Amino acid sequence: MTHKITLEPIGIIHSPHQKKEDIPIQGAFKPEGVGTIEIFEKYVEGLKDVEGFSHLLIIYFFHKSKDYNLLAKPFLEDKLHGIFAIRSPHRPNHLGVSVVRLLERKGNTLKIGEIDVFDKTPLLDIKPYVPKFDQRNNVKIGWLEGLVPEEE
Repeated sequence: MTHKITLEPIGIIHSPHQKKEDIPIQGAFKPEGVGTIEIFEKYVEGLKDVEGFSHLLIIYFFHKSKDYNLLAKPFLEDKLHGIFAIRSPHRPNHLGVSVVRLLERKGNTLKIGEIDVFDKTPLLDIKPYVPKFDQRNNVKIGWLEGLVPEEE
């Protein structure tokens, strides 16, 4: 059964990344990347207590992505993989998720580090990053094994 889903942005992500080539593969690879999230006025109350968290999960819409393929080549390899086994923005629903560092909150603005999205990306949701909830042990990383540096 298919349901129609309508999402409304809760804000806009402002980033120094104007071109695809400027965006790091993941924000953790460019910790000095700083941007802001502007939360729309009707959602500001939902930011209560967010400043107590060092990191946030942000969910956003890849607004520059128009098409998708179910098989694609990721940044780190030249082989085709299923779209659900890679982090390409060219996905059926064009949804992105990033972990960012919360640097400060001023009213409806969040200053964030480790940003890896285009400027003016529509923000759909924010969740606090909680290591006990979000980290897992004994993790397998599939085709990325050997391509991603081991944890220190």
